[in-house]
Amino acid sequence: MSAGIPPWRATAAAPTATASLYSSHATPAYTPVQARRSITTAKTTISAPTPASSHQTSTETAPRKQRVEWPEPVRLYVQRSFAPENRLAGVERGEMETKLRAVITEAAENNMLDKIDWSNLPLPQVMVQNDRNKILASPSVSTWGTFGTLSPKKSNSNGLEDVSKKRKSVEYQGDANGCPPWRKTNNHNAFEDRVTYASTDKRQRIDLKNTSKSKANLEMRRKRFEEPQASNGSSVSSRGTSPVPAANTGPVVGTCQELEKNYFRLTAAPKPETVRPLHILHKTLDVLKKKWKKDNNYTYICDQFKSLRQDLTVQHIKNEFTVSVYEIHARIALEKGDLGEYNQCQTQLRALYAQQLGGHPTEFRAYRILYFIHTRNWTAMNDALADLTPADKRDPAVKHALDVRSALALGNYHRFFQLYLDTPNMGAYLMDMFVDRERLSALAAICKAYKPDVKIRFITEELGFESDEQSARFILDHSAEDLLQEKEGSVRLVTGPRAGQLFEAAKADAHRIVDIKGQI
Repeated sequence: MSAGIPPWRATAAAPTATASLYSSHATPAYTPVQARRSITTAKTTISAPTPASSHQTSTETAPRKQRVEWPEPVRLYVQRSFAPENRLAGVERGEMETKLRAVITEAAENNMLDKIDWSNLPLPQVMVQNDRNKILASPSVSTWGTFGTLSPKKSNSNGLEDVSKKRKSVEYQGDANGCPPWRKTNNHNAFEDRVTYASTDKRQRIDLKNTSKSKANLEMRRKRFEEPQASNGSSVSSRGTSPVPAANTGPVVGTCQELEKNYFRLTAAPKPETVRPLHILHKTLDVLKKKWKKDNNYTYICDQFKSLRQDLTVQHIKNEFTVSVYEIHARIALEKGDLGEYNQCQTQLRALYAQQLGGHPTEFRAYRILYFIHTRNWTAMNDALADLTPADKRDPAVKHALDVRSALALGNYHRFFQLYLDTPNMGAYLMDMFVDRERLSALAAICKAYKPDVKIRFITEELGFESDEQSARFILDHSAEDLLQEKEGSVRLVTGPRAGQLFEAAKADAHRIVDIKGQI
C-alpha cells in the first residue's frame, strides 16, 4: 500500500497481498454500507426501497447494484408537487412530503408505478386537504385512501401513523366517539328545540325525536309552513311572525258574506272566501257600533275590530272608511284603558292622515301628545311637536294638550289640574292614566310650601278630587294615618319634612318607566 494513503481509502481493486494482510492481521477500520439509490430533485430526495445489505469484508468486491429507473410520469408528478404555483395555503411542506412519500411507496410495493395515471392523480397537498375536509364533514367515516378510494386507517410502510389519523386525535381532540369539540354543546336539547332539520339529515338527534314537547313543536311548525305557503306565494319571516301575501300577487278580493268573523292571526296568504269585501265591512261596522252601545263587551268588540282591520289590510283598502274604523277602535280602547291596542291604532292613523284620507287628525294629534306625556317618551314627543302646523296649534284640542305639557314642564300643578278638569274630547281618559303621579308631585310641593298644615278641602279643590273623602283616601294610600288630623272642626293634612319625604318616595315610585306593551 502506498505511503500516506489511509486504510479507509483502499478499494476492492487493491493488490491481493495487501488485502490478505488486512484480513489476516487487522480489523477493518470501517463497515461497508450499501450504496443508496435515489431520485434527486431540486428540493427533496425520494429513496427507492432496497433490500438490506449484508456485511462484507475488505477482500470481497461489492456487487454493483442496478440503478432504479423511475418512470418519467413519476418524476414529473414529483416536480409538479413542489412547484410554487401548486402550493396550498394551510398545508405544511412536511405534511405534503409525507403524503408524497406514502403515495410513491405504496405504488412501488403494489407494482402500480406504470399503471397509475400520474398526470391526473391529485397532488399530495390536495390529498392532505381532502383528508382534512373528510374529517370535518364526518369524523366517523374512514379517511380517503391514497388513490381516492375509501380505505381503513393504517400505518404506512415507514411505521408512521396516517396523517389524517394524527390530525383527528391530536389537533381536534374529539371525544371517545370521534366527535370534535365544535359538535358538542353544553345543552343539546336547548339548542335543538330551536332548530328543525330534515328527516334525512344526520344532524337530527334521537333525543329530539323522542321528546313529546319537541314533537309538538315540530308538528306546529309543519302545519304552519305546509303547502298553502308554497302554492300561494306567501313569505314567512324567520321569527315566526304572520306572513303577508307576496307583492306580485296583488291585493285579495274578498267574497265572504258573514258580518261577524273572529280574528285569527294569518299563517299563510288569505283566501278570498275568508275575507269580507268592502260593502260587507260597512255593514259589519254598523253592527259592531250597536253591539258596543248595547252590551259594552270589550273582549268581543276588540276581537271583531281586529278582524275587520285585517280584512281591510289584506285587500289594500285605504280610504275614509279605513280611517273611521281605526278611529272608532282607538276611542273604544281609550275608554277601556287598553293602551296596547290604542297604540296600534294610533300608529296606523298617523300614516293614514299623511295620505289626506279624512277623519279627525287634530283630535288624535292631541291624544298623541297626551299619550307621550303619560309614557314620558320625550323623543317621540319632539317628533309629534315637529309635525304640528300653525293651524294644528290653533285647534282647541291640540292647544289644550300643549298647555298640559307646558304646565308640567314648569311645575305649575295649579294650572295642570285646571286643564285636567276641562279636557276636550276623550283626552280625559289619557290624563286619568297619569294624574295620580302628578298629584303626588303636587303634594310633595305643598308639604314644602305650607306649614304647619292645610285643610283637606284645599287639597280637594287644588288637585281636582271629586270629594274630601276621595282626597283623604288618596293621602292615606300614600302616607301615614297620623298625617290627617281633625282640628277646629275640619280635617287637616299635617305638612313638614316627614310628610314631604313620604310623598317624595311615592312620587319617585310613580314616575318609573311605563310599560304599555300589555293589552287587556
